[in-house]
Amino acid sequence: MTDKITIEIDGRTCEAAPGEMIIAVADRVGIIIPRFCYHKKLSIAANCRMCLVEAEQGGRPFPKPVPACATPVGAGMKVQTRSPKAIDAQQGTMEFLLINHPLDCPICDQGGECELQDVAMGYGGDVSRFAERKRVVKDEDLGPLIATDMTRCIHCTRCVRFGAEIAGVRELGATGRGEDMRIGTFVAHTVSHELSGNIIDLCPVGALTSKPYRFTARAWELTDADSIAPHDGVGSNIRLHVRGGRVMRVHPRDNEAVNETWISDRDRFSYEGLNSEDRLTAPMIKTDGVWREVEWQEALTLVAERLKAADASRMGWLMAPNATLEELYLAQRVARGLGCANIDHRLRQQDFSGDDADPMLPWLGLPIADLETREAILLIGTEIRQEQPLLAHRIRKAALEGATVACVNPLTLALTHPARQLVGTPAQMVMDLAAIAKALGDTGSGTLKTVIGSATPGDAHQSIADALRAAGEKSTGVVLLGALATAHPDYALLKALAYRIGELSGAVVGFLPAAANSVGAYLAGAVPQGLPGGRPAEPRGLGLGEMLSTPPSTLVLWGLEPDRDLIDPARAMAMCEAADLVIACSAFRSPSLEAVADVLLPIGAFAETSGTFVNAGGLRQRFQGAVAPPGEARPGWKVLRVLGNLLDLPGFEYRDAAQVRDELDGLCGDAVLDNARRGDYPTATPGTTAGLMRLGSVPIYALDPLVRRAPALQRTPVQGAAFGVYLHPEQARGDGLIADQTVLIIQNGHEVEANVFLDDAIAMGCARIPAAVTGSGRLGAQIGPVEIRPWFGETGSEAG
Repeated sequence: MTDKITIEIDGRTCEAAPGEMIIAVADRVGIIIPRFCYHKKLSIAANCRMCLVEAEQGGRPFPKPVPACATPVGAGMKVQTRSPKAIDAQQGTMEFLLINHPLDCPICDQGGECELQDVAMGYGGDVSRFAERKRVVKDEDLGPLIATDMTRCIHCTRCVRFGAEIAGVRELGATGRGEDMRIGTFVAHTVSHELSGNIIDLCPVGALTSKPYRFTARAWELTDADSIAPHDGVGSNIRLHVRGGRVMRVHPRDNEAVNETWISDRDRFSYEGLNSEDRLTAPMIKTDGVWREVEWQEALTLVAERLKAADASRMGWLMAPNATLEELYLAQRVARGLGCANIDHRLRQQDFSGDDADPMLPWLGLPIADLETREAILLIGTEIRQEQPLLAHRIRKAALEGATVACVNPLTLALTHPARQLVGTPAQMVMDLAAIAKALGDTGSGTLKTVIGSATPGDAHQSIADALRAAGEKSTGVVLLGALATAHPDYALLKALAYRIGELSGAVVGFLPAAANSVGAYLAGAVPQGLPGGRPAEPRGLGLGEMLSTPPSTLVLWGLEPDRDLIDPARAMAMCEAADLVIACSAFRSPSLEAVADVLLPIGAFAETSGTFVNAGGLRQRFQGAVAPPGEARPGWKVLRVLGNLLDLPGFEYRDAAQVRDELDGLCGDAVLDNARRGDYPTATPGTTAGLMRLGSVPIYALDPLVRRAPALQRTPVQGAAFGVYLHPEQARGDGLIADQTVLIIQNGHEVEANVFLDDAIAMGCARIPAAVTGSGRLGAQIGPVEIRPWFGETGSEAG
């Protein structure tokens, strides 16, 4: 219903929609009504009663004050928020709320930014009439992220409603009645949902606060700096709170088009990694196997001389996909200025055979906010909650509105909404997609004829096909490929089938970006087949796959650790070891970098540099550095600018990051993100293996070097994150293995010792062995054949 009605609030005439709550109308016109339990993103509870107002309808006053958050407006309604009756009700409510609240303000982390403090100043009394003993509530240990002081709790239930309505997991609940009511976990456990940190912001008092930030600073000591989260493809808008040149905590900024009002725990707590003991604070050169610190001039002069002397055709540049747009653009400018087109950011991709058919500027395929309006969503090869927590939240909203969500994966996902999940080996994933295409009426043609022809659709495939077709007719269907698809040995075949399903159903085909600036890396030209703006590169250079097969003699690594951040750690380390010169530009030292690099150049991390990220939906978001890099570290774009000048390359006289960005904008011109494929994918029947296939998914808190150095996140329990072999119980029984048994993982000729864990979410024929964690550094491809043998104490196993 779109008709508007007119009401009056404090003598002001306001327009409102029928059924809209009084408090929402008041907020829109700038009339402040005190509240604690109300939140625009949560259901209405009317617990706190702080928003009581006086109202009348049709000349007849309501018999008593009504809660503005739970009272819908009606035509001609008159509301008084500051009348004696309303003020008396609000002051009475405030007095009741303060009866049991402790006088903790001097030592409470919420002091200075507390909603209760603010409202008490306006509506509370100077002296309490309550002379009885205050209640005391025992604090619960909710884990390493959230600190509790539950005596301060006023039972607004925001945290409870957040878990039920937003996170989809009831981690907290209310037990007891009246004075005995408690907020806590029903059974003692850690609060570990990937969005759970948002209850810190929701809590209007100091009952739930940030444990890493606890007792480190006061609100009035902090300065704010707007920034963009540097991890997943959402690009959440955040606010950094800084004191003394150090990031003390991270809060969300509202942006309905991106992250609404939420951020993931990864975005909230990863800042701890900025202060890691592993920070690289000075340029270093290895001489006769010994590292020594040097001045920037010596380090960059040496690098320039060695790069000038290097064979450009045997040079390679590997860039982290969370580098800024400016860093990626300047890196490819330096590389191509030297005559080298061998540059890549697709660090976790295994199959590059589809490069010639791939779109030049791939992206999500639709604005992020539009995900929640889709009516059919097919997810291919993605642990969506781990990879993209806030996109998972959007998909959950779509599912709760009736959308059909389907998944094709090698494991069953612990989703918080209804979904149809097809689970099988990597080879079976291909056949499941072929079956969906066949159910859509495709008999197969060209290179897909054999694959689709051999598929046998079942009821599940048919129902998914029908949902996609129905949604496609209304342009509300989408097919998305994620990180497990990217790591798949038959990625080109998955893409070919995804595009076929999209063409047959009318659904949009999109890609879930691996990192904060994966989309920007294509725009910047950090791929061997593309120049800035998505123009084809002629001739094309070598990508990661070719570098792993034929190691370059000169290698530049940017913002990555070769044993953690590449698709095949064993081959990555071998590639680095085979190079004559390895230059590592990094914010952190690590054993793998120190083992293979010849030069270490310290660059600024997240919050220490200015730049731009392009999120999954194609939105360019700029940010400024909030703190200075430690020691002699410098923003990456400045390092590349100086290097370009030392190499005598033209056009490296940039004054700031904005000038770099403007130059790239000029090259991009009318470039538009487009997922249209440029040709047919070279496909074949998926390979079959008699043994196990490894599933090397990356745990949520192992995504990049910064997250891996955030202590609180590393202490947070995540299912499947600990290094080990995760097998379906039936698979383990058939292989003669039991839980907690020590086994040898054999991959790429390397043996690594690990324990067995049983997990019925894993597909039969698969073994989940996490990537990017301690122990995984000498294994092979994230998805590939693996052998598991019982270990009886033989020597020769390796740690990675």
